Amino acid sequence: MRFSYIIAAFAVSASLVSAANARDQLSLAGSSTVLPFATIIAEEMGKNPQFKTPVVESGGSSVGKKGVCEGIGTEYIDIGNASSRMKTAELEYCDANGVDLTEIKVGYDGIAVASSINGEQLNISKHDLGMALTAKVSACIGSDRNYNCDVMVDNPFKKWSDINASYPDIEIRVYGPPTTSGTRASFAEMVNDKAFCGKNDTMKAALASLGEKSKMCRAMRTDGAYIEAGEQDNLIVQKLQEDEATYGVFGFSYLDQNRDTLQSAVIDGGEATFEAIASGDYAISRALYFYVKHAHIGVVPGIAEYMQEWTKHWGDDGILSDAGMVPMPAAEQAKYESAMTELPKLTADML
Repeated sequence: MRFSYIIAAFAVSASLVSAANARDQLSLAGSSTVLPFATIIAEEMGKNPQFKTPVVESGGSSVGKKGVCEGIGTEYIDIGNASSRMKTAELEYCDANGVDLTEIKVGYDGIAVASSINGEQLNISKHDLGMALTAKVSACIGSDRNYNCDVMVDNPFKKWSDINASYPDIEIRVYGPPTTSGTRASFAEMVNDKAFCGKNDTMKAALASLGEKSKMCRAMRTDGAYIEAGEQDNLIVQKLQEDEATYGVFGFSYLDQNRDTLQSAVIDGGEATFEAIASGDYAISRALYFYVKHAHIGVVPGIAEYMQEWTKHWGDDGILSDAGMVPMPAAEQAKYESAMTELPKLTADML
């Protein structure tokens, strides 16, 4: 695919960036969920001796979106990564700083909760799933006694049925990845943080009184309810096949590859399927994006090539899928591959 006309089209914008400030290495920052995938792409691009390996930093989606909008000049990042879409107010900040962007969707993040097909299927709300696995909860959670609700205590729930009588009457035991895993970080953010602590009034009040934010809830239990099973998702699959009374958290692709022995939990009324994840209907899924700054194209070398590198690896059999990213349908891949060359300016009416 040719990218020469991209550079020509943005020659005027590129002149806004002082040559004295030019650098020869692509700079990205943002979502910790996108981080491992962007790092893979950066490393693949770094194999090309014509380019230095891009610098990819984390900081969260808000850091990525704000950072790419802060201004034009190579003291600012070139691309912002995000696991939440740009909001109108965030785009207005871009506009105020004279920054034009193109939005590129790269895939979906789908995290499965599953069990042996011979075990009891878990049918649970995302809120209650977070309640079961968050390390610390308000003393009032799960009790009708008049405790000081501002005190945080170790999670008291032993069985799923302790949370809701309709849940399995078995011990809470969930195999999952360690702290080094992006899957764990995404799960803890979407389930423990946002679905439980971010929406439970008792938890919100307790955290506020302690001067804490809901991010505190991303810590998983260490009392045997959540069991670290290593970086390899297939080890978690093996554990579930051996023990029908346990559940596991891992990348969707491993569930899809083991449908003969595993079943998806029902979360907020839906199971993990490719279609549900791709459409955003599955409760633990979201689209992943990056936002590229027009004015830096043609000044910082390798931006067009970096974008093209994604298209080489985002398919069903690509290395990004192996790393846990759910590929987009072919039509969406084609749409965003075209956007990488046409570079439509992101406007409020597109959000």
